[in-house]
Amino acid sequence: MQQLTEIRWHARAGQGAVTAAKLVAETALELDQYIQAMPEYGPERMGAPIQAFTRLSEDPIEIHCNIEDPNVVVILDETLIAIVDVTRGLVDGGAIIVNTCSPPAVVRRALGLGEGVRVACVDASGIANEALKRDMPNTPMIGALVKVTGVFELEAVIAHLTKTFGKKFSQEVVDANIAAVTRAYEEVQVA
Repeated sequence: MQQLTEIRWHARAGQGAVTAAKLVAETALELDQYIQAMPEYGPERMGAPIQAFTRLSEDPIEIHCNIEDPNVVVILDETLIAIVDVTRGLVDGGAIIVNTCSPPAVVRRALGLGEGVRVACVDASGIANEALKRDMPNTPMIGALVKVTGVFELEAVIAHLTKTFGKKFSQEVVDANIAAVTRAYEEVQVA
C-alpha cells in the first residue's frame, strides 16, 4: 500500500457509497492503519449525485478536507459519468473503478483517459441483484476496490463484514454480502 491512499466515491443517494467508504476505513482501522471516511452531501433526495471520501495510511493523517486528487475513484452508478466530472484530479498512475457491464477499453475511451490510469469494470449491480436481491452495489464495489488496489486482503473485508453486519443483519444477509464482495473481487476486469 502507498503511504497515503485517497479514495473518492461517486454514487447516487441510496446506493450505499457512504456505508462503503466507512466499511473500507473500518477494515483498515482493524489492520492498525490510520483512517478518515466522510460523506459530502446535503439534504439530497434519493437518487441525487453524492460523493464520499476515504483516506487510508500507515502514518497519522494530518489533513482534514475533501479529497481533490484521489489515487482511486469508485463509481457506483455509471450514469454519473455523463453529468459529473468523475475523473477530476485523478492522479497519474491512479485507478478508476466503474459499476458497468462495459469493458474497460470502452470506459477508458468514454472518459478520455490515457494509459497512465488503470480502468476497472465490474457489473456490481448485476452481482448485487443476484446475491442481495436488490440493486445495492456498494459491497460488490468494495470487492473490486480490494482486488484493483491491494489496499488489504479480501479476507480482512470478509472478517469485518462478518463482525459488523452480523450485529444488525441476519446470517443470510451477511452471507449474501460476503458472496457479493467475493464475486466482484473475482470478476472485476482491469486494463
